[in-house]
Amino acid sequence: MDTNPVGNLIREWRIRRRMSQLDLAMEAEISQRHLSFMESGRSLPSREMVLRLAGQLSVPLRQRNQMLLAAGYAPSFGERPLDHPSLAPAMDAVRMVLKGHEPYPALAVDRHWNLIEGNAALAPLLAGVEDAALLEPPVNVLRLSLHPRGIAPRIVNLHEWRAHLIERLKHQNDTAGDPVLAALEKELLSYPDGPRPGRPVQGDAGIIAHPLRLRVGDAVLSFISTTTVFGTPLDVTLSELAIESFFPADEETAARLRTLATE
Repeated sequence: MDTNPVGNLIREWRIRRRMSQLDLAMEAEISQRHLSFMESGRSLPSREMVLRLAGQLSVPLRQRNQMLLAAGYAPSFGERPLDHPSLAPAMDAVRMVLKGHEPYPALAVDRHWNLIEGNAALAPLLAGVEDAALLEPPVNVLRLSLHPRGIAPRIVNLHEWRAHLIERLKHQNDTAGDPVLAALEKELLSYPDGPRPGRPVQGDAGIIAHPLRLRVGDAVLSFISTTTVFGTPLDVTLSELAIESFFPADEETAARLRTLATE
């Protein structure tokens, strides 16, 4: 039985953030001795101290609740389902952003990259998915993108796009320490990675962001993407929501998307 659960969690997150005891103690404005006592179990941190340390370590809200429970305190952050009445204004805002982004594709995902909402411009990009099971809820957008019977066969620059997504997933899991994300990363790494480009993307001075080059019909559409999250959320579910918006990387793509919207 773990006799020092909160101390072990503090140490685990400190190591995950690559901080020494001295670094964290200085950031939290406490003595290194005090921090050492908390990590070793010789001292039990107060509720306020748990939250202070979690804040300095940028611990996600879900895991902050776990740290509080490990110290014997009640969670500070609520976790409501997306259809809860209190989240209605936030979900309305999400739908407004998705709708307002048309005729360009955009989608909202949860912490495990499961699709929550998508706008109308997303539909043409999903045409031709060979395995219909990939489109059955819950739709994992990373699995759908990189699966050999999903969108992957139509991604022209699959090797570089796959590397970009997996690196992003790896960074997310380093931040969150989520076993589901770790399992997803392992699964995605087992998929074919596509042909390697003739030269490194970083070697092209004209590249400003990782593009997604996707074959749709007889055209190749080129996108750059952005991620939007809620600022200062106090609900676990809301803090884990992200909106992925795709913008045309050239005028040909923009024109084709406008045509698809009218059709």
